[in-house]
Amino acid sequence: MKIVWRAVSEANPGPTWAGLFHEYWPFYRQWWLGEGADARQTYWNGLQALKKHMPELLPIYDELCALAGGGDHAARFLSFYCPPPYLSACSQAIWPGAEPVLVRNYDYDPRAFERLVLHTQWQGRKVMGTSDGLWGLVDGVNDAGLALSLTFGGRRVVGDGFGVPLILRYVLQTCETTEQAGRALARLPTHMSYNVTVVDAGRRFLTALMAPDRPTQITHAAVATNHQEKVEWDLHARATGTVERERYLLNRLTLHVEPEEKFVGAFLKPPLYSSAFGQGFGTLYTAVYRPRLGQMELRWPRAVWPLDLHAFAPDRRAIFIPDAHENIAARI
Repeated sequence: MKIVWRAVSEANPGPTWAGLFHEYWPFYRQWWLGEGADARQTYWNGLQALKKHMPELLPIYDELCALAGGGDHAARFLSFYCPPPYLSACSQAIWPGAEPVLVRNYDYDPRAFERLVLHTQWQGRKVMGTSDGLWGLVDGVNDAGLALSLTFGGRRVVGDGFGVPLILRYVLQTCETTEQAGRALARLPTHMSYNVTVVDAGRRFLTALMAPDRPTQITHAAVATNHQEKVEWDLHARATGTVERERYLLNRLTLHVEPEEKFVGAFLKPPLYSSAFGQGFGTLYTAVYRPRLGQMELRWPRAVWPLDLHAFAPDRRAIFIPDAHENIAARI
């Protein structure tokens, strides 16, 4: 299967973003309405949740809703409030060397994925990262030298809260340090369990264990896979090898400090790299973030794509991965 990635830049929401929305909306609308419109929160509920928890994003939200055409379904989708449940695998870790580096694998179904790096300067803040939901992010970096990424937390519980990609967008739009990010992550409600690892330009880092049914735990963990304090969903844990991947990364971190390239290279090989594309858990890319430098790399076993927050160049790349089978997206 050939996946065509795009790197897109638009300083403020405008025609480029509108074009992306209208391209992707038929697919997102089908997913968002999969359980029926009545299963999703109303526009009013989503708006009130944004006002309460993320008021800084309201001007952007209003602009995006207008660019999307002002429809009720689009506005409800863009609030990211109580979206349909979805899950992934993923591994992430902080390199223990002197330079702040965050490395992550994103394991998901290739046909339920935007394949888009988005570079923005909304509200004066430069942000670059891997897009989800057309303004959310699954990993990213900002011009203050803050980088973060997510992994699924390995729990079946679904509650009232935001889809985590919008939470990552919020943190990068409003925070400059790991300490500030930790305070934001501790108070923002999430609709499912996720682990968010953050590192700043001073190499201060944390991992937030977020959940809809219990308080967020802020830890000093440098590694996150697909469980939290313990395995709570045995079937998912066995299918994704979360314990084995965590143990592998912890061993690499504790034995000795590896050269950066060797540490990154481990993400492109088993047990971290997954070829389970047909089950919706194949490694779609490895991301390497150097937040102090404002740099991001996307890596695959046979390709490297460097991207720079301060000298961003729109581009396209074609990446070949093994064919996936019938399963379109992993569901609970």
